[in-house]
Amino acid sequence: MSQASLPPTNDSKMNTATATGTRLDDPANGVTRRTGVEDGGVVKKTDQLNGNSNTETTISTPEKPKRSYRSRKYRHVEAIHSESQPSCLSHDTTETPSFLGFRNLMVIVLVVGNLRLVIENIQKYGVLICLNCHDFRPTDLQIGIFLYFLIPCHLFLAYFIELVAAHSARSSLFPKPKPSPSGTSSPTEAQLSKFQSTWTLIWIFHALNITTCLALTTYVVWYHVHHPLIGTLSEVHAIIVWLKTASYAFTNRDLRHAYLHPVTGELDALPELYRECPYPNNITFTNLVYFWWAPTLIYQPVYPRTSKIRWVFVAKRLGEVICLSVFIWFCSAQYATPVLINSLDKIASLDYFSIIERLLKLSTISLVIWLAGFFALFQSFLNALAEITRFGDRSFYEAWWNSEGLGMYWRTWNKPVYQFFRRHVYSPMRSRGYTHKTASFAVFFLSAVLHELLVGVPTHNLIGVAFLGMFLQLPLIQITQPLEKRKSSSGKLLGNTIFWVSFTIFGQPFAALMYFYAWQAKYGSVSRQQQHQSVQAVCPAPH
Repeated sequence: MSQASLPPTNDSKMNTATATGTRLDDPANGVTRRTGVEDGGVVKKTDQLNGNSNTETTISTPEKPKRSYRSRKYRHVEAIHSESQPSCLSHDTTETPSFLGFRNLMVIVLVVGNLRLVIENIQKYGVLICLNCHDFRPTDLQIGIFLYFLIPCHLFLAYFIELVAAHSARSSLFPKPKPSPSGTSSPTEAQLSKFQSTWTLIWIFHALNITTCLALTTYVVWYHVHHPLIGTLSEVHAIIVWLKTASYAFTNRDLRHAYLHPVTGELDALPELYRECPYPNNITFTNLVYFWWAPTLIYQPVYPRTSKIRWVFVAKRLGEVICLSVFIWFCSAQYATPVLINSLDKIASLDYFSIIERLLKLSTISLVIWLAGFFALFQSFLNALAEITRFGDRSFYEAWWNSEGLGMYWRTWNKPVYQFFRRHVYSPMRSRGYTHKTASFAVFFLSAVLHELLVGVPTHNLIGVAFLGMFLQLPLIQITQPLEKRKSSSGKLLGNTIFWVSFTIFGQPFAALMYFYAWQAKYGSVSRQQQHQSVQAVCPAPH
């Protein structure tokens, strides 16, 4: 008999043995309600009002039945295979498994494998670290210090050129030209021709200045600096000042044009940030000194600034620079140098299999050195310099290690250089009607020339490896560019794999091997061996 037909009782609450719930009777209103769980989880609510019956049924979660004695007894009949499900690594699995354990395993294998190489290296060569075993000549240090103070002078020469140009721009506004009814003063053909001729003259002075800076440094390093480290630091400094001076000239050229001919649309195109220091108020010695020390290659009259200097932060970053520099020196002397020296005879005899084996062996230590150098420069040093100068924008790099192609890598690993070429080379060429391929060709050609100067001049060997290594990135970018556009994870994985293979094996290790061999052929053991063989050929030993 259903609960709805139970006769009412005079009790307001009662417990029943046939169902779990509460029964409420109200004879005065003719309402009988029963709520609870019965019939396997079906909750029935029955209302009787003035003789009318209305029943609502809802489904609730039944209480989990307690294990009976029989379920505890028959354990061997439990249904283990109760549903269809794929394997964890199958393609038709519904949930992607986590590979965190494999990542930990690879890290352990990498650490253990390199630890074995460390022990093997020490057993074979001993400790190669020697504080006094360097080839720093006194003249190299003196010339390096002299170049350190001479190179920035070209940046200050650019300041004086712009100071004269700013004075000329101020004088040209008096008397002021009559504005148009809209409040603007668009340049006439005569004014535009005068501006172009003035800019041409200013451009010639800037070009002579920066060319002299780079050419003079290159000449001194090539002929008078023997040690590659001192030569590299001097050449890097000269290239940085060269790029900064070019940015300083190009930016002030556009600001001067907007100042002389304030067309409304062009003024609106200028960044709002620049209104804090409009042209020509930015042509000051203080403004230039800040740009000289700011960790950027892009000149702006105003930069985002932080409110204060955190000296503890600066101390931590400088400590990282010192520790990583010592680590790089240790790895270079203890591990990279023996591999390079043992590769000389293989290269001389053109033993290709041995050369490939040396490249693979060199790829690990060169990658470790490069990663340490990247962190020391872009994360530690530039952040310390930005904190001291209160430079706000510290996006010096992005997650380049996840690059899905070589194009993404070159856009993200060194953003100061990328931003310079995009702002002052690529974008102006595109605005003048050049195609994307032509503008990219110009960017990589100029970058390849600078790379060859940066590597070939300090090693006194302009063999073109750095130039080709940079210039040949264009076809590799074209190959991996379709992989960047794929939405599937397999295409992105393939692009990232191609990037790492070209980066770790065919990139830096090969270049390091070639320039080290060229250095040794000119100054080191290979040169002495060749001289000894030539002497034996001219003066054979008596029989």
